[in-house]
Amino acid sequence: MNLRAVAFASLFALPAWAEGEEFGTLNPEELTMNKVLENVDRGEVDMTTCAAGYLMTKGGRHGAARRTFEACAAAGYTGAMTWMSYMDDNGFGAEYNPDAASDWDRRAAEAGDPVGMYNYGVDLMRGHGVAEDDEAGRLLVDRAVEAGLPIARRLQGAGYDLDEVTPDADNWKYAPSF
Repeated sequence: MNLRAVAFASLFALPAWAEGEEFGTLNPEELTMNKVLENVDRGEVDMTTCAAGYLMTKGGRHGAARRTFEACAAAGYTGAMTWMSYMDDNGFGAEYNPDAASDWDRRAAEAGDPVGMYNYGVDLMRGHGVAEDDEAGRLLVDRAVEAGLPIARRLQGAGYDLDEVTPDADNWKYAPSF
C-alpha cells in the first residue's frame, strides 16, 4: 500500500477513544422526539417535554404522546391532564373512554386549571363520563370565566347552551346511552 493511501485513510479513521464510552456519548441526540421519550422513561419531565406530547399526538404518534402526557400529568402538569382527557375522549392511543376523560378533566379542575374547570363543567352538564349535575357544571364553567377562559365566557353568554360550543359532528358522543 502506498504511503499516500495510508495517510488518506487515517484522516477518516476514528481515534481509539471515540469507539468506547470512556468519554461519554459523542454527538448525543438533542431536540428529537427520541430524546424526549428517553427523558420521559427516566422520569425527567419539564414544560418542553410535556409540550412535545402535543406534536406527537398531532403527528399521529398517539402511543408516544400518551406516555409523555401520563408522565407529565403525574408530575403535576395540568395541561397534560387536559390532553389525556382529549386522547381518552377521542380514542387516541387507547380505546374511547369517556369515564377516564372526565376523570382527567376533574383532576385538572381540582388542580386549578381553567381548561380543566371548563371541560369538567361541560362533562357534568352533559353527564358525559360522570353523573349529570347541571348546577355543579355551571359553577365550574363560571370559575373558568373568572379565570379568563374565552370559550367558557362564550358558553356562559349563550345561557349554557352546549350546542354553542360543540360541533354537531360530536352529538353521537353525548346522546343518552339508555
